[in-house]
Amino acid sequence: MSFARADLQRALNGLGIARGDTVLVHSSFDAFEGFQGKPSDVISVLQAAVGAEGLVMMPTMTFSGTAVAYARSNPLFDESRTPSRMGLLTELFRRSPQVLRSVHSTHSVALWGRDAGAIAAGHHLARTPCGVGTPFEALLKRNGKIVLLGTDIGVLTFFHLLEEIFEAELPVAPFTQEEFLLRSKTRDGTLLETRCRLFDPAVSRRRNLHKMVPYLKKAGAWRDAKVGGLKVTVLSASAVAQTVRKMVQQGVFCYD
Repeated sequence: MSFARADLQRALNGLGIARGDTVLVHSSFDAFEGFQGKPSDVISVLQAAVGAEGLVMMPTMTFSGTAVAYARSNPLFDESRTPSRMGLLTELFRRSPQVLRSVHSTHSVALWGRDAGAIAAGHHLARTPCGVGTPFEALLKRNGKIVLLGTDIGVLTFFHLLEEIFEAELPVAPFTQEEFLLRSKTRDGTLLETRCRLFDPAVSRRRNLHKMVPYLKKAGAWRDAKVGGLKVTVLSASAVAQTVRKMVQQGVFCYD
């Protein structure tokens, strides 16, 4: 089950990750069974796989539980200090050299590579946390890829962008009717406000992204491999969007 940095990089390359790619990474370092390296080595492999002309992104959400409950606690998001609650690799990544972070109280994203600053900018102005005007939309526009390192499709934050895009066609509204006021502080101390709808907790409990898997596999959009004890899955963001569009047209929705 033992594997090294070079084995991980070969696995990523074999699944289609190449220099210049934009990748959104979900990870669980607990799943790196047999890895003969440090958590920082995983980040280095991802950066080397896409190169300086590529872009690596990781969600750095700031809460456990629901976004609504978190927002009602009146938090002040600090771009520099508020930790990520998305696992060890995400927190290490956001603290790494040359990594920027988008400003959003609930669904910030850490970014490294080409155009990171431009993609991070303006996240606090979006009307939903992962929708139009966020790094998740940029992932789609850049024909980016989603990398799952030891996690399953249930963590696919990118799906929230599609919930905004297809909201009018869904059987239930994924977002609250209430608009929340969120506060953030940038690295230079500037205070920013965000007014956005958040995810309806009742609908979130019904979300089931595993319904998407057979459709992705049928479309040839699901690629995975094992390296050591780690399962690695790579998805094209545009293929996910196209698959969800077809599912919606067929009246198939990712909710129980």
